[in-house]
Amino acid sequence: MFQGSYVALVTPFNEDGSVNFDKLTELVQWHIASGTSGIVALGTTGESSTMTHEEDEDVVRCVMQAARHRIPIIAGAGSNCTETAMMKSLAYEKLGVDGLLLITPYYNKANEKGMYRHFADIAERVKTPIIMYNVPGRTGCGMSTQCVEALSRLKNIKALKEASGSISYVAKVARYISDDFELLSGNDDMIVPLMSLGGSGVISVFANICPGQTSAIVENCLEGDYKTAAAMQLQYLDLINALFIEVNPIPVKAAMNAMGMNVGGYRLPLCEMDEDNYKKLISAMKVLEDR
Repeated sequence: MFQGSYVALVTPFNEDGSVNFDKLTELVQWHIASGTSGIVALGTTGESSTMTHEEDEDVVRCVMQAARHRIPIIAGAGSNCTETAMMKSLAYEKLGVDGLLLITPYYNKANEKGMYRHFADIAERVKTPIIMYNVPGRTGCGMSTQCVEALSRLKNIKALKEASGSISYVAKVARYISDDFELLSGNDDMIVPLMSLGGSGVISVFANICPGQTSAIVENCLEGDYKTAAAMQLQYLDLINALFIEVNPIPVKAAMNAMGMNVGGYRLPLCEMDEDNYKKLISAMKVLEDR
């Protein structure tokens, strides 16, 4: 259901810090023209954590209107408060999104029962397909393989975005892939390894600057041509790593602005890159001159 290359879309800001909806519309159109399979709005890359609920809904509404049902739209509805995540999920479902991305409950952390119920309780209230998001390096908590197995059986929990960075963990949860449950890479540097174990695609930061290349890596994997996919993955590996030289989405927005995409700045506590890191990012971007 969520097969392909999904971009974890940035939220562009105006100089005064407000959301730049004209640029947001432009980015959606560009991704559709570039072959991106779907769009994830309000993920970590979309800076939802610094935005109001009203702004979040306006962003989802804008993305939906720009896409006009040509590609799937996933809305990041996660929170460390289950009730808040529930509220967001119901609001985005009403707007007509094609899926919901729900992150593990950061900061609070939860025991095994609480982790299960965080997702299961929401799944009982919404009809929209859910993608769970496991990124322990960002949240300070992760999902056990047993929890993933139990949740994968629920009717509208349809996928796991896996970003632990552990191929061992990937192999364990890949056993739960079925016609009703998919595995998506949450790490751009692990698209090929994860898909070789049965994954369906990626939710990508890299796709913000290289949508065509990201789609090509995924498509080659889906066609079984892992040799070509691996060569592309390695070709862009230094740039992919540079996009995480500082906390996401600081580098990817800096890269987009360097490319003339004018997506604006950040909201505190995020701010401009360290000068030395910026130089490293620009140096890594030289690979794009040969594309």
